[in-house]
Amino acid sequence: MKKIAVLTSGGDVPGLNACIRAVVRSALYHGMNVCGVHHGFEGLIQGEFVQMDASSVSNIIHLGGTILKSSRSEQFKTKKGRKKAYRNLKQEKINAVVVIGGDGSLQGARKFTEEYNIPFIGIPKTIDNDISGTDVAIGFDTALNTAMQAIDKIRDTAESHDRVFVVEVMGRDSGYIAYGAGLAGGAEAILVPESKADLTHLEKTLQQGWTREKSSIIIVVAEGDETGGAKEVSELVKRCLPGRYIGICILGHTQRGGSPTSADRILAARLGVAAVKALRDGKKNVMVGMVKGDIAFTPLKKIKRHHLKLNKEVLGLLEELAS
Repeated sequence: MKKIAVLTSGGDVPGLNACIRAVVRSALYHGMNVCGVHHGFEGLIQGEFVQMDASSVSNIIHLGGTILKSSRSEQFKTKKGRKKAYRNLKQEKINAVVVIGGDGSLQGARKFTEEYNIPFIGIPKTIDNDISGTDVAIGFDTALNTAMQAIDKIRDTAESHDRVFVVEVMGRDSGYIAYGAGLAGGAEAILVPESKADLTHLEKTLQQGWTREKSSIIIVVAEGDETGGAKEVSELVKRCLPGRYIGICILGHTQRGGSPTSADRILAARLGVAAVKALRDGKKNVMVGMVKGDIAFTPLKKIKRHHLKLNKEVLGLLEELAS
């Protein structure tokens, strides 16, 4: 393996730069030539290649975003686009590609490898944490902590003014951030897409809190929940608690930016180095993940989205702590 390329694809998450750094430094350590690709798969099609050395990734481990830029490429979804990307890779004499991306990006990599004989190694990144083959994806821990810290700050205001706040977090149709941040932030109620909203139970919880004269109530709702989000839930709360101030906070893209946590930096380092080792060992067309603390490899063709599992124990925990 003489020359490899590395790219970031899809939405940005904290920890991408730490992972790029790990891939580049590890590859250089083992005598490989490394090429960065700007703007993800679109960059493969447009030929946006840049030579990388150790100095290219100096002092970036703490930065959010991605120095290689990212995008979502419609062209790469077509045979014509993938053919052009293949020609560019051959022209640059690139032997393999490391893709740091989410489910859509990994599916794109899988499609390419079914058509062309250039090995791809995937590294999972998504704040939604909804990729199979790994217990956690790069970016999730930072997003979770960002949401938790926001809830802590909102709680201060809620306590000071005897208010109710509905906090909406990101995650598409995944409830990992809502569940984790809500539990860590002591939320009175958590609404996630993986569990059908029991509005009767929610009303009961709110009314009990009102009866007990709780000075603050926090409800966390995932953006993909069936209720529709924070605005819709706030209308329900207004009916349950007439006369009480109901605040809405939609955290949005604040969860995707910022300096990565130590956990995300360590995960990025381990996965980046493991991706290079996989290529050195002759592995191809797999995603490198972390399962029970150990590096694990899953064929790209077996990667799919998965969802938070809420069992009776977890649901009971939430209810007990919110009482």
